[in-house]
Amino acid sequence: MMKKIISTDQAPAAIGTYSQAIVHNNTLFTSGQIPIDPATGEMLPAEFELQAHQVFKNLAAIAAAAGTDLQHAIKLNVFLQDLENFASLNHIMGEYIQQPYPARAAVQVARLPKDSLIEIDAIIAVD
Repeated sequence: MMKKIISTDQAPAAIGTYSQAIVHNNTLFTSGQIPIDPATGEMLPAEFELQAHQVFKNLAAIAAAAGTDLQHAIKLNVFLQDLENFASLNHIMGEYIQQPYPARAAVQVARLPKDSLIEIDAIIAVD
């Protein structure tokens, strides 16, 4: 059983005992991405749309480093501090992923790392 670590400087570095992502059996498993700008290492301002776009950009960068893209996403797990942002999430996600859409869970949580408004992890097919 082989697993390959995926790492890119185009997404926030892993801080702790985890990897940005792992590929196993042609499947990419990403760690949760929050809206940190990889160029500065800083969290984006607390505006949902800005944060959501950065999270998708981070996921796209990790997918590219693994030789795939978000269009091959199989499953997304979305964590929101406020489900009132659900409609915005759908709109923004549609800018990064077209039909057929991946399976997805979206749940409201009490708190996310660095008080982010959104966190997403993904399972993505790799050719």
